Amino acid sequence: MNKLTLSLAVASASFFSTTVLAADYQIDPAHSAVTFETGHLGVSRLPGRFNEFSGSYVWSDANPGDNSVNIEIQTDSIDTNHADRDKHLRSPDFFNAKQYPTITFASTGYEGDAEGGVLTGELTMHGVTQSVELDVEKIDEGEDPWGGYRQGFVASTEVMRSDFGIDYFIPNVPDETELTIYIEGVRQ
Repeated sequence: MNKLTLSLAVASASFFSTTVLAADYQIDPAHSAVTFETGHLGVSRLPGRFNEFSGSYVWSDANPGDNSVNIEIQTDSIDTNHADRDKHLRSPDFFNAKQYPTITFASTGYEGDAEGGVLTGELTMHGVTQSVELDVEKIDEGEDPWGGYRQGFVASTEVMRSDFGIDYFIPNVPDETELTIYIEGVRQ
């Protein structure tokens, strides 16, 4: 094999491995977050987060329709920076974390391009599964200092908690809840 043939083979392999083929990523929970925001008594906004979650995704710039994600959130890891409120949110009045220990999201489709789009999927919370759409924005990607390759995304949607059977104290705690997921993934 001459140098030209070898160079073309290497360039072709590099092109297809980074541009055409989908890549598997593991979500890095230390650099990601699952957050939410809702109202309180009509006078303020209340942020919160889930501290324990895991997931993976497949991403292809060249074939965005192949993009998919699966996320599992530990319900009892809810954190609103107030221990008594968090205990109440874990109770049967709200998330019922003992009976429903996880919240899951499994995508069913993606429409958009390499920079962002709409991710459709099944969100299961409180024993109820509903189809939701998340607006996705790709932040950036590149090599990390340890020889790995990372990507960053932010995805957001609004859910009605009553759609999932969580209707305690509406309207004092509004039905509408904004959900934002910040993802940093490490290519496997």
